[in-house]
Amino acid sequence: MKIHSCAEAPAGVVVSRVRQGSAAAAAGVCGGDRLLAVNGTPLRDVIDFHFNAGEEELRLELERAGTRTAARLVRRRGRALGLEFETPRPAEISTCANKCVFCFIHQLPRGMRRSLYVKDDDYRLSFLHGNYITLTDLDEAELDRIETQRLSPLYVSVHATDPALRHELLGRPRVATPILPVMARLARAGISMHAQIVLCPGLNDGPQLARTVFDLSALHPGVRTTAIVPVGLTRHRQRLPELRSLEPDEARSLVATVTAWQDELRARLGSRFVFLADEIYLRAGLDVPPGRAYEGFPVIEDGIGLVRRFEDGFRRASRRLPVRRRTPRTITVVSGEMFAPRLAALLRHLAVAGLTVDVAAVPNDFFGPKIAVAGLLTGQDIQRELARRRLGGRVLIPGVTLREQDGVFLDDLTPADLARDLDVPVQVVEPTPGALLRALVAE
Repeated sequence: MKIHSCAEAPAGVVVSRVRQGSAAAAAGVCGGDRLLAVNGTPLRDVIDFHFNAGEEELRLELERAGTRTAARLVRRRGRALGLEFETPRPAEISTCANKCVFCFIHQLPRGMRRSLYVKDDDYRLSFLHGNYITLTDLDEAELDRIETQRLSPLYVSVHATDPALRHELLGRPRVATPILPVMARLARAGISMHAQIVLCPGLNDGPQLARTVFDLSALHPGVRTTAIVPVGLTRHRQRLPELRSLEPDEARSLVATVTAWQDELRARLGSRFVFLADEIYLRAGLDVPPGRAYEGFPVIEDGIGLVRRFEDGFRRASRRLPVRRRTPRTITVVSGEMFAPRLAALLRHLAVAGLTVDVAAVPNDFFGPKIAVAGLLTGQDIQRELARRRLGGRVLIPGVTLREQDGVFLDDLTPADLARDLDVPVQVVEPTPGALLRALVAE
């Protein structure tokens, strides 16, 4: 189930920025304005704006510094309107009241910033940003809006299609609506969905996993993909159900099983349909599949195909590097423990004269040894590991370790804090092959 904010969210949507020279700038719209209506239609949120802003000429009603005013915006053919909007505040979104046995937020230590403890279960954020939602408590008005405004695709946390098992996995919520009828309704309405299964060994694996995958496949193409991801367990689990991670032999068996399912489903549906997170292959000690096996990487943000796309892109981009001698230098590249060996192997074949690269695999002491991905590294863990090393002239930090909004690590340290404490320049690099290579070869 989900909980709506007790306070009524203010009407309209707030403009965060107006691009210079855009149609919105020409209309006199400014950052900080609250758009209340478009062509006479009141706005509840940014989805309403985009749904109603398809006309060539837009009559905007807005509020600025407490005063209502109007603006006329004329769309320029082939060009964006130039408006960027504020993201919803925690009080303006629907939050999740489920107590999923595997919920990562329940495994966070106390004392972190409040926003990290917000569990959203808002279909609008699923449509806008790819957040996963449970669909446990959508009312008729919300379902009707999804269908009317064609809010597609949506990303759905399924975990199990057996109603009793799913109820158990979600922490026995008060509302126990079976998920398959809701997903079937959305599929009939033309809404595409990506399903996710957080795999908890001993609970929703084995025959239950097979049931879930094939139940969902019956809704294809409404359900476009099903992603199987491993449960993430931190060392801060307290008074929570006992769970365990996949063992390497279990991961290898799962890879074999899912590969067979993919062959069967591809013959029947024209798609492999079910995909495993990269972490499962790495935990099994197996290579990730070739790029074509990911069918366009539709759920790469769920850790499905990230390794393959990065490695293939790195090899292609490295072949295009200009060959010229550079000043000898050493650079330290930070990585999570899981990907570090593969990254080091890539970099060993990088033929740049004078360049030495040291890959620092950072253990995750903050969350515990079972969390080995770069995106969950904290500043203090990076600082602790690098302080033990002889560093190069520069340290490269993957951008996935930082929050996009404010550029800080999960523990509120900043790259500037690291640079000061380590007495070495620290550079944040976007997690793409091109960005990493440019940072490595830059003088």
